[in-house]
Amino acid sequence: QVQLVESGGGLVQPGGSLRLSCAASGITFSAYTMGWYRQAPGKQRELVARIFNGDRSDYADFVKGRFTISRDNAKNTVSLQMNSLKPEDTAVYYCRADHILRVRGYWGQGTQVTVSS
Repeated sequence: QVQLVESGGGLVQPGGSLRLSCAASGITFSAYTMGWYRQAPGKQRELVARIFNGDRSDYADFVKGRFTISRDNAKNTVSLQMNSLKPEDTAVYYCRADHILRVRGYWGQGTQVTVSS
């Protein structure tokens, strides 16, 4: 059974930091591109960042320079370090695993991030 379990969400003030983590089980982790997406109320889910097995990564323009994605293939985890958070970063953040051959993909259950004073 595939599981992606996110943790680390919460309430933070503008300008603050949070670190999200996603622990994967039931998949060959190194065969998956791992990503973080987010969905704000009334908006579509959007890509935040993703990291490929060779550690190449890409980011949405709205988080470049503020967020950093990383993965640990030995621990089957992917993390998202979020700095300089803004109220517009408020959303449910989802972990995503996409097979490198694009034959399957999985979502985590999501973790709420709220940026507010």
